[in-house]
Amino acid sequence: MFIGEFEYRVDEKGRVPVPPKFRTEELKKDGMVLSPGMEKCITLYPASEWKKIADTLTTGPLLPSKLRKLNRAIFATAFSVEMDGQGRIIVPSHLRQHAGITDEVVITGANTYIEIWSKDQWEIERTDSQQETWHTIETMERR
Repeated sequence: MFIGEFEYRVDEKGRVPVPPKFRTEELKKDGMVLSPGMEKCITLYPASEWKKIADTLTTGPLLPSKLRKLNRAIFATAFSVEMDGQGRIIVPSHLRQHAGITDEVVITGANTYIEIWSKDQWEIERTDSQQETWHTIETMERR
């Protein structure tokens, strides 16, 4: 399980450290996949989690033409990455652009995957998420 948030800087080669708490044997051995997040962030999946996503997109209730378009959109923008000896990964420039990342990043745990945010965007998202979370919890308690 990935939990917590950690601040780092992107170096001149586009490398970002993976937080030491997140450097599992699975990530070191099997690698990771980076993809654009639904919000303005980058998602980092352990290879095993990415495989689960891939498996759900090989068959399903969608028309074959829709499934092909979905696969193109998801897999064409994803990248396999590995940590270097210092625990860093290279984040491709188009993913950094997608997330608005220039120099400061916040890496957050999101249970089974990791998110990489620009520091500014994370501040906005964290505030929005916390407000929505408390509202959701209050709604659940009333039932």
